[in-house]
Amino acid sequence: MAAQLFNYSKIDDPAKEHIGSEYMSKYNVYALKTPDKMTFAGENVPLERWDVKESFDRELLVNTYWQSQTLLFIKRANRYFPIIEPILKEQGVPDDFKYLALIESGLVPTAESSAGAVGIWQFMKGTAKDYGLEVETEVDERYNVEKSTIAACKYLKKSYDKYGTWSLVAASYNAGRRFIDKQLQLQDAGDYFDLLLGEETGRYVFRIMAIKRIMENTDEFGFRYRASDLYPNIPTRKVKVSGNVDDFAVFAKENGVNYKILKHFNPWLRKAYLTNLSKKEYEITLPAKGYINFAFSEYKSPSDSVAVK
Repeated sequence: MAAQLFNYSKIDDPAKEHIGSEYMSKYNVYALKTPDKMTFAGENVPLERWDVKESFDRELLVNTYWQSQTLLFIKRANRYFPIIEPILKEQGVPDDFKYLALIESGLVPTAESSAGAVGIWQFMKGTAKDYGLEVETEVDERYNVEKSTIAACKYLKKSYDKYGTWSLVAASYNAGRRFIDKQLQLQDAGDYFDLLLGEETGRYVFRIMAIKRIMENTDEFGFRYRASDLYPNIPTRKVKVSGNVDDFAVFAKENGVNYKILKHFNPWLRKAYLTNLSKKEYEITLPAKGYINFAFSEYKSPSDSVAVK
C-alpha cells in the first residue's frame, strides 16, 4: 500500500520525463528586491540599515509567497478600505494604518483571537469600553467596522501624543503601551527601529510595511486579478431602531433581506433580538435596495488587472 501511495513521483515514460524537466526549468522562486527608500505613515523607514532591511525582507518574502492569504487580503481590501479610509482621514490618522487593521484581523469583522480580542481592529473588552464602544451581551460594537475604526483612531492618536512617531504607535497597538514604555526605558532607546523586541512585536510593524508595499505594487509582486475578482463594496442603507426588536429574522424579512444578510452587515448585533430598555437609537446597516443579490458579473472594470491602493 505504501509503495502505491508514492508511485506517482516516479517517471518511467520518457515523454513524461521531458514534461517534468521542462516544468522544472520554468519553475523558479525569486529573491525580492527591497526598495532603496520607503515611508510608513509619512515617516522614513531606515532601509539603509542591514538589520532593518533584513527584517523588512523577511516579511516581504513571507507575504509575497503566501499567495492565497495575500490575495484574500487584496480581495477584502476592495470592500473594507473604502469604509476605513475616510474615517482615518476625518480623524487625522495616516492612511497607512488601514494596513494595521488588515494585519490585525485579515479584514474579517468577526475575527476573534484566543486572548479575547475582537473585530477588524481586535479590541479587548476593557480597551473598547475605554474608547467609547458599547460591549454588552446583545450589542458589541467591536464588531462594528465604522465605530471600531473611530475608536481605534482615538487610541492611535493618544499613542502618537505619547511617542511622537507612528512606528512606535503601531508597535504599541500590538504589544501595549506599558510594554513599549518598559522596553524604551530598559534599552535606552527612542525609536522603534532601535528596539530589540520579541518575535511577534519585532515582526509586527515590518509586516504592516511589507503588506503595504505589496498591495500598492501588486503587479510588481506577481498578483494578477480582474476587477470582478475583488469582493465588491456593496452599497448600503441605514435603518434606525430606537426600541426593542423581538425577532431579527422577522425584522430582516420586513426590510427585504434574510437573517443571514442582516447579520453579515451587522455582526455587532449579538443576539436574535434586541431588548433595548434604554431606548437608545441604533443604526442597522442593510444592502441598498437592488443590491440584495449583488452579482460579481455586474462589477466590471475596463482594465483586466487592477491594484488596490
